[in-house]
Amino acid sequence: MCRSIKKLRAQEPAATPEDVSAAAQQFVRKISGYRTPSRANEAAFKLAVAEISVASERLLASLEGR
Repeated sequence: MCRSIKKLRAQEPAATPEDVSAAAQQFVRKISGYRTPSRANEAAFKLAVAEISVASERLLASLEGR
């Protein structure tokens, strides 16, 4: 798994959209195997980061505290 991705839930201060995007980018890098995608794959890479960021923000917003 992506060991360099930090936990964003219950973080103080709260995770920013930049934190979520950075985590999404690390995830896409890990599963794609590319640190930097080629020009041919750049659009797909950026779209995946954006979609994962949106899903992650939705998840964080819907989680209830203990």
